Amino acid sequence: MSHSHEHHHEHVDETVTDRSDWARRRRKDVPTNKKLLVIACMDERIPVEEVLGLELGDAQIYRNAGGKVTDDVIRSAALTTNFFDTDEIIVINHTDCGMMSAPDTAVREGLEAQVGDLETVDLDPSLPELTIGDADLIDWVKMTDDIDAACTAQVEFLRQSAFVPDDVTISGYVYGVESGELRDPGDRIAAEISERQV
Repeated sequence: MSHSHEHHHEHVDETVTDRSDWARRRRKDVPTNKKLLVIACMDERIPVEEVLGLELGDAQIYRNAGGKVTDDVIRSAALTTNFFDTDEIIVINHTDCGMMSAPDTAVREGLEAQVGDLETVDLDPSLPELTIGDADLIDWVKMTDDIDAACTAQVEFLRQSAFVPDDVTISGYVYGVESGELRDPGDRIAAEISERQV
């Protein structure tokens, strides 16, 4: 009576091959599992992978203060959508964001006190010619008045960028730190159910 038997080395070989492929993903032009880039706020209360149902390997995740579409977000999005088959971008902003907690004047004065003369400060250490120029410091920091409007604006900045292909799907969500759930920008359920409709 014969029966098939897989030798253990075959399992080990398969594991070694998988790890080798994983380590060489970029050299082999293997995209993320979901072909997805996520841009989110760096706030420690947002469990990005959990709320999007992501596992290691599914997505590239870019986090910065406020989840803002800065020049470096455009740079990163341009590279992954044009060279690594990424065809979807999701922006996640959130309630109780620190970008809404300080008045512009306090932020401006605090940063100016730190750096002194803004004209002499490099925005990008590797590109010293990139200075703030005539722009206001607050334009660079990108403080936020309304998180829903801000989220919608970040999606539009990505959609309008010449560096991001037109067929890339771009969406934005607001994460409620109080509810632990995502919602569409503008869909403020709490206000809708607690305010009298006239």
